[in-house]
Amino acid sequence: MAQSNIKVAVQKFGNFLSSMVMPNIGAFIAWGLITALFIPTGFFPNESLAKLVDPMVKYLLPLLIGYTGGKLVHDQRGGVVGAIATMGVIVGSDIPMFLGAMIMGPLGGYIIKKFDQFIEGKVKTGFEMLINNFSAGILGGILAILAFLGVSPAVDGFTGALVVGVDWMVAHGLLPLTSILIEPAKILFLNNAINHGILSPIGAEQIRTNGQSILLLLETNPGPGLGILLAYCFFGKGTAKQSAPGAAIIHFIGGIHEIYFPYVLMRPLLIIAAILGGMSGVFTFVLLGGGLQAVASPGSILAILAATPGNAGSYVANISGVLVAAIVSFIVGSLILKTGKQTEDLDEAARKMQEMKGKKSSVAGSFTKQQEEVPASVQKIVFACDAGMGSSAMGASLLRKKVKQADLNISVTNTAISNIPHDAQIVITQEELTPRAQNKVPDAYHISVDNFLSSPEYDKLIDQLKNDHTTSNAEEEKKVAAENNTDSNDGLLKEENVFLNQHFSSKEEAIRFAGSVLVKGGYVEENYVEAMIERDNMTSTYMGNDVAIPHGTEEAKKNVLRSGFTVIQVPEGVDFDGEKVRLIFGIAGKDGTHLEILSGIAITCSDMDNIEKMVHAKSAKELMAIIQSN
Repeated sequence: MAQSNIKVAVQKFGNFLSSMVMPNIGAFIAWGLITALFIPTGFFPNESLAKLVDPMVKYLLPLLIGYTGGKLVHDQRGGVVGAIATMGVIVGSDIPMFLGAMIMGPLGGYIIKKFDQFIEGKVKTGFEMLINNFSAGILGGILAILAFLGVSPAVDGFTGALVVGVDWMVAHGLLPLTSILIEPAKILFLNNAINHGILSPIGAEQIRTNGQSILLLLETNPGPGLGILLAYCFFGKGTAKQSAPGAAIIHFIGGIHEIYFPYVLMRPLLIIAAILGGMSGVFTFVLLGGGLQAVASPGSILAILAATPGNAGSYVANISGVLVAAIVSFIVGSLILKTGKQTEDLDEAARKMQEMKGKKSSVAGSFTKQQEEVPASVQKIVFACDAGMGSSAMGASLLRKKVKQADLNISVTNTAISNIPHDAQIVITQEELTPRAQNKVPDAYHISVDNFLSSPEYDKLIDQLKNDHTTSNAEEEKKVAAENNTDSNDGLLKEENVFLNQHFSSKEEAIRFAGSVLVKGGYVEENYVEAMIERDNMTSTYMGNDVAIPHGTEEAKKNVLRSGFTVIQVPEGVDFDGEKVRLIFGIAGKDGTHLEILSGIAITCSDMDNIEKMVHAKSAKELMAIIQSN
């Protein structure tokens, strides 16, 4: 558990660094293009236009990073105070303060967030704007002074030490050794954080002083991944071999490096191919004097060529480094693939990649196998999730209503993935769980959704089913009716379990709060709370429409004493893996006694108007009335 928590913390930190820089990559590119075009050694030297270079790298880029960091913590006010605080580190140093901005931006957002929470409900009507403006100005000014006097000199010294360290590694030929850390970390969970959170800021300082930086080629080099994918093209088997050519194009031309990660995870020894390819590429860059004069994002060969200084030597060095990396990783990867047994389960490898990255992957869906057509004469649709307790029950409730409205005689039930019946014809799961469901019932038609409350897949499926009038499965319909008309669920939603105007710094804090309510209410045993955290780490309990329903894993059902709910209103929202959640329904379900009220919650929350009403409800009774009216 401790090791898992450390990994999650590293993931969150890396993702946060990346999130500060990634939205501003366009500004980095603009600065890089102006630098490449108009400096004295550029394509079109222009003394007047070259005056844009220093102000952009010294003021514009750090301020954007500081504003973004503050906004990530506390929206607009956090961004403003973060930018003010960042100005202190900028003025206090002669070097670009990217690292300083990454410190002061989030710190400014955090300080103003805590201040706003402290004064909430204490400001007299009519004074809100006055307090808001002056508090941001005063706190921002204080932070700017502290940054100027203390943080800026410290970051200045730290950045200088890093630059000296890099120069020392280059002088002693040790820079290729960085691939031992960079390549595995990329594949495992720190993809963008390495490049945009660490290398880009230091590289920008080297560009300012030397005109180019080799650091910007360390992570973005597409050569290692290209070589591995080409090895699969020639020596792979089955699905992996068939899909590798397309993946190679997406990776090399499109710059989406994540596409090759599952191929490595199918044969973990291929990490050696990636490391050796990366080391060979870096060695070539160092030997020939390669480097970039702007951030290459995404890591495409086209982006690398566009950011290469405009001279023949630089083009030769950079292209050679990419090719050498690809050749070495291809040779090593081919030897690994030709020896030993291959595991050709791309779906499982993609799922493993998402677990290690700690968030949803934009490319994992590319590997999902899917039947092409909805089966004929559908009688049974099954929603499945890990525990069969929360998300699947809500999704089944919504689709069951749509099936009834369409006058279709089709059974719609929900269950845990491990209990999916073998006669299920259509199985609906969250995207991350689809591979597991496919392994359980490979002959079923599988539908992946990322929003259980308002997925367009529901209406699409209903339209397809309308063309085929099916006969209901009477026993399943009776079972569902029995579950949804039980008398044992009276009073599950209690006023004392409704909490308004809550604030949480993280989803884990929010989930633990919900779990503690269930424990205090006598619904679950204490270890159920950890199971709620584990369940959300496996697959996000975000349901769409600003709603999350944290609950335990399938194994934790034994820790449920009786069914119960807690409803938590979070007006400012809390981040659930990049999604803003404003309503949290903590769930403990036992023997299906919670399904009727969960069905009502699902139908209520499928309408955003109801969401807004619940988010702005002024009392627990008002919020409960909105749920019970549907």
